[in-house]
Amino acid sequence: MKRLSVLMAVCFVDMLGLMLVAPLMPFYATRMHAPEWMVGWLISSFAVAQLISSPVWGKFSDRYGRRPAMLIGLSASALAYVVFGFASSLWMLFASRIVQGLGGGTTGVAQAYVADTMAPAERAKALGWISAATSAGVLIGPVIGSVARSFGTEVPGLVAAGLMLLCVVFAWRWLPESRIHHTHTASGQQLPPGRTIKQTLLEIVERPSAPAHRVIWIYVVGMLALNVVIGVMALYFKDVYGVTEETIGYFFTIFGVVGVLMRFGLVGWFNHRFGEIRTMQMGTISLFLGLALMPLPATILPPGPAIVVFILFLTLVPVGTALLFPASTSLVSQRVPRHELGLVMGAQQTLRGIASIVGPVGATLVFDQLGHGVPFLIAAVVVAIAGRMAFRERPDQPVAATA
Repeated sequence: MKRLSVLMAVCFVDMLGLMLVAPLMPFYATRMHAPEWMVGWLISSFAVAQLISSPVWGKFSDRYGRRPAMLIGLSASALAYVVFGFASSLWMLFASRIVQGLGGGTTGVAQAYVADTMAPAERAKALGWISAATSAGVLIGPVIGSVARSFGTEVPGLVAAGLMLLCVVFAWRWLPESRIHHTHTASGQQLPPGRTIKQTLLEIVERPSAPAHRVIWIYVVGMLALNVVIGVMALYFKDVYGVTEETIGYFFTIFGVVGVLMRFGLVGWFNHRFGEIRTMQMGTISLFLGLALMPLPATILPPGPAIVVFILFLTLVPVGTALLFPASTSLVSQRVPRHELGLVMGAQQTLRGIASIVGPVGATLVFDQLGHGVPFLIAAVVVAIAGRMAFRERPDQPVAATA
C-alpha cells in the first residue's frame, strides 16, 4: 500500500504539470497566428512522441526496472515545461509538446508497476486510485495554470517545471523498484526469448481476437472518442460560449472533480460488485450518452442555460472513462504473461497514442469544416463500436501479482 501511495503522488504531480499548460495551448497557438486546424496537430504532437516512446519505455522497464524509466520520463517533462514557458514561436510550442510526449510515454510503466505489486482482484481498484490521482491533477492543474497565466505568459510553464523537478526528487527518494526479474514461468518452464516491440504491436494488430488484445482494442477505441473531446473542448467553449483563456481552466476542472469522486469512491465498488467486464460495459454506456447529448443544449437553449446543461452532459464523459479505462487495463494485466507486462502495456499506450493523434486532428478538422457539434456525435458512434466489443467479453483466468 505504501508503494501505491507513493506512485499515486508521482502520477498526481505528473498530471498536475501537464494540465497546468494543456488548456492554454490553443490560446497560445492562436495568439501566434496558428489556424484552428493546426491546434489539433499541436495537441496531437504530444501523442506522436508518446506513441514512439511508450513501447520503448515498456521494454526498458521490463529489462532495467520501472523506477529508472519513470525518473527519466519525469525529468524530460520538466525540460518540456521550461520550453513552453519561454516559447515565442509556434515551433517552440511543438517542441515542448513533443518532449512532453517523450516523457509521458511512461504511463504504461506506471500501470505495469501496479500489476507488479497488486493481486489480480485488487488491480482495477488500484488502477482506479492511480487514475483518481491523475484526475486530481486534472482538477487542480488548469486552475493553477489560469491563475499563473495572470502573472505572465511564461509563468505557467515555469511553475509546471518546478513541480516536476520536485516530483523527480520525491520519486528518487521514496519510489522503490517493483520489477522482479523472471527467468521461468509460474509453472517452472524456461521463458521463451523476449519479443521485440515491433513483434508485439504486429501481434496485437494481426490477432485482435486474442483475450488480452480484445480488451486493448476496447481501451483504444474508447480513448479515440475521449481524444475527440479533448481536441475540441477548449475551442468549443471559446466559440460557442465565449470562454477566455483566463477562465477556461475552471471548466476543465469538471473532468477532475468527477474523475476523483468516481475513482476514489465508486470504481472499486463497481469492480467488486459487478466485475471488470460489467464495469467496462457500463463505462461505454455512460460515455456514449455524454457524447451524444453534448451538442444538444446549444441548438435548443439560450447561452446561459445551455452551458449549464452542456456541463451536466459533459460529466457523463469522466464517469464513463472512470469505469471503462481502469477496468479494461486491469483485464489486460490479468491476461498478459508477467514478464511482458511493461512491453504489452507500453504497446497499448502506443495504440492509445495513435488514437490521441487521430482524435484531435480529425476533430478539429470536422469542427472547422462541418460544425462545432459534429465531433461529439462522431465520437459517440466510435464509443458505440467499443460498447459492442465490450458486451461480447467473457471472464478469463487472471495472472497473479509478481511482487
